[in-house]
Amino acid sequence: MATNLPASANAQGGIGTAPVPHTEHDEHLHEHDEHHDQHWMWKYVFSQDHKMIARQFLITGMFWAIVGGTLSSLFRLQLGWPEATLDWLQPLLGKWIDGGKLSKEFYLALVTMHGTIMVFFVLTAGLSGTFSNFLIPLQVGARDMASGFMNMLSYWFFFLSSIIMFVSLFLETGPAAAGWTIYPPLSALPQAIPGSGMGMTLWLVSMVFFIVSQLLGGVNYVTTVINLRTRGLSMSKLPLTIWAFFLTAILGILSFPVLLSAALLLVFDRSFGTSFFLSDIYIAGQALHNQGGSPVLFQHLFWFLGHPEVYIVIMPAMGMVSEILATNARKPIFGYRAMIGSLIGISLLSFVVWAHHMFVTGMNPFLGSVFMFLTLIIAVPSGVKVFNWLATLWRGNIRFTAAMLFAIGFVSLFISGGLTGIILGNATLDIQMHNTYFVVAHFHLVMGSSAFFGLFAGVYHWFPKMFGRMMDEKLGYIHFWLTFIGVYLVFMPMHYVGIAGFPRRYYSWTGFDAFSQFADLNKFISAAAILAFFAQFIFIFNFFYSIFRGRRATQNPWNSTTLEWTTPIVPGHGNWPGEIPAVYRWPYDYSKPGSETDFIPQNVPYSQTASSNLPYEREIED
Repeated sequence: MATNLPASANAQGGIGTAPVPHTEHDEHLHEHDEHHDQHWMWKYVFSQDHKMIARQFLITGMFWAIVGGTLSSLFRLQLGWPEATLDWLQPLLGKWIDGGKLSKEFYLALVTMHGTIMVFFVLTAGLSGTFSNFLIPLQVGARDMASGFMNMLSYWFFFLSSIIMFVSLFLETGPAAAGWTIYPPLSALPQAIPGSGMGMTLWLVSMVFFIVSQLLGGVNYVTTVINLRTRGLSMSKLPLTIWAFFLTAILGILSFPVLLSAALLLVFDRSFGTSFFLSDIYIAGQALHNQGGSPVLFQHLFWFLGHPEVYIVIMPAMGMVSEILATNARKPIFGYRAMIGSLIGISLLSFVVWAHHMFVTGMNPFLGSVFMFLTLIIAVPSGVKVFNWLATLWRGNIRFTAAMLFAIGFVSLFISGGLTGIILGNATLDIQMHNTYFVVAHFHLVMGSSAFFGLFAGVYHWFPKMFGRMMDEKLGYIHFWLTFIGVYLVFMPMHYVGIAGFPRRYYSWTGFDAFSQFADLNKFISAAAILAFFAQFIFIFNFFYSIFRGRRATQNPWNSTTLEWTTPIVPGHGNWPGEIPAVYRWPYDYSKPGSETDFIPQNVPYSQTASSNLPYEREIED
């Protein structure tokens, strides 16, 4: 049941907050220095303000989500109605519609680009790039990132990467078509298939720039959290969002260079005659000179990034969901230190489980058992987080905002997808189901859909701080229910057909009598996927309409405790017009017995909350 909070809670800093020590003259000088003299080019395009860069990442990520969703709709048409005539798509796809059918080569390219776009450009850059940039300085009490220039470069390297990847979609020979994991030999031999040519080259070039972008951003995030925290903000008082962004950045710094090395070695194999990943290759009956390489080596390099990448995608969403659940349940987060410990545990274990993606490569069974054990162990910190989220909700005074619905939806999807992860973590079972739709359903629930729900929750929650206006809650409810129901209608049946052996990566299944019984179910999955994709345009309309016409936000519309809500409604460059507030307490003082209101911001000294202080807090000198 929603709670009615006092109107005074929306005042500067919530309750009992000392006024920000600055004069009107100081504020005028600050605004003049930071904004009045800035040309629009440097304020909106080549900005070094972390908040503007976050908006750039978000809107670019939204563009890529539309592209990625469109590609998935196209190949779901093929999978749902493999015998249908698709001539009506010829004006859009041109030669890739051959005889009324989708080209087999282009189907593989669609799957490749969909995976690449969603995993890297939307859920890595769009999610982490947006909220790490936006929230880290605001929640740690910093004027900006450690290096504004490096931050700007991070976005523009991502933008350059995006341009190259987008151009590859329109090549005569088609975009990259080796699967989003770009396994050799399809990715290592330009002559293998049409999608192995220039499209693959541009994919590799684009990913090099993308990795540079992620490394620039990651170094900046880590440096800012370590060095630029405001007075009183120890690591034990950081919001869980900052812990998640901090550890995500460390994962990226340590793992993305490995993917960069794999991409560079692929370039050598493709262009300079080396044999890192090639051996005993025949094309049209003619042997190539390559000897001694191993495609399995590439798989090790790719998945050494690929599995930490799963947590690079999901951990920022975990942090934001923790914040949103506590705020809207009006309760302290349950097990704050355990939540930090579980994030650290996930981060450490994510580096030693990569080979569970490779159980079918002929791995030594003993080695497989080691990776199986480690994979099942990583379920423990994940389980801790789920338990703590549910305990935070338990008997809370819950406000069902759009952000809260998506946060609860995140928990639901994470549980559903995580349970199937335990099944696939068992080598014996994974070998049977590895190349089936069971795996597709698993990672789309636990990584893809969960991360999207975290992204949506974050946008709905922090939109007032980004743009000074509120998103429409009713449209948010419609968006949530259509998306939540659509996701389950798509991916739950996939588990069923996967257990029955339905193979993934197949262009058409009509040649197999055993799978004909799933024709209607495949149509159902395709229809649900396309409808769920179109439901996202409700969010896009709500987002852009609210930027210009949404209801104006108050300073702290959710009555939250963290520092970003002590800034002006739309903070300028530098965030606080006067002195940066100090921090005195942890970030989850909600519904504290004895308090005049149900939240106490971090910047309120204990001396101003004597009626609600615990015994040990009375001894703390402010």
